[in-house]
Amino acid sequence: MFDLDLYFYVCFFIFGAIFGSFANVVIYRLPKEESIVKPGSHCYSCKKPVKWYDNIPIFSWFILRGKCRHCGAKFSFRYPLVEFITGVLFVLCYHYAGWTWSLPEYLLFCFGLVICTFIDIDHMILPDEFTLSGIVIGLVGAALNPQREFLDAFFGVLMGGGFLWAMAYIYYLFTKQEGMGGGDIKLLAWIGAVLGWKAIPFVIMSSAIVGSVVGLILARKQKAGLKTVIPFGPYLALGAICYLFGGETIALWYLDLFLPGLS
Repeated sequence: MFDLDLYFYVCFFIFGAIFGSFANVVIYRLPKEESIVKPGSHCYSCKKPVKWYDNIPIFSWFILRGKCRHCGAKFSFRYPLVEFITGVLFVLCYHYAGWTWSLPEYLLFCFGLVICTFIDIDHMILPDEFTLSGIVIGLVGAALNPQREFLDAFFGVLMGGGFLWAMAYIYYLFTKQEGMGGGDIKLLAWIGAVLGWKAIPFVIMSSAIVGSVVGLILARKQKAGLKTVIPFGPYLALGAICYLFGGETIALWYLDLFLPGLS
């Protein structure tokens, strides 16, 4: 018997993997201020173009054993990893949102979070092209999407961006050092624009817990103590993903525990 849901799951995974392939291009080129359109996919060692049959998401990397067909230069395992992660996220978007007005918003949101996460890991920056435009798109989506409320998104921007800005300002007053980049502030504002203000406490709490654990592990490993610098964007993105795919129930319970009536 034909399983329609399984068919759509497979389609969204393939669709996501294709977008993940494009995400790899953006992750590599955007921080270098290179065009993400031209030239096409090519080996960065020998400069030869990658044929279409060598550019199939996920599979081509394993078929070629992670090497260029022409010069044998190694391709990072990150390429299939990003494609796989994006494919899984697209499947989850369809699973949780279904064929609703929110589905395209969530797909675009997850696509942007993947790109921002890996750029932040590599360069400790969160590109305005995604964070600022994400805020605008999130607010416009809230105004047009009958399943969302504009004020919820608007207060999400204010609460998300305002909280991290206040934390960064207080940290600077006490230490005279920058403790959090402006990119993190804009990223959380973007998250608030898409997920609403009720998501902010959950995202902050979950990202702080995971970020602290990872930071302590890295500090111990690198022996740099509290001076260890880690990008916070990936943990904010992870918190947003967790909220989007099941964490909302926990977040609303937590919010109702301290502020009954608001959830």
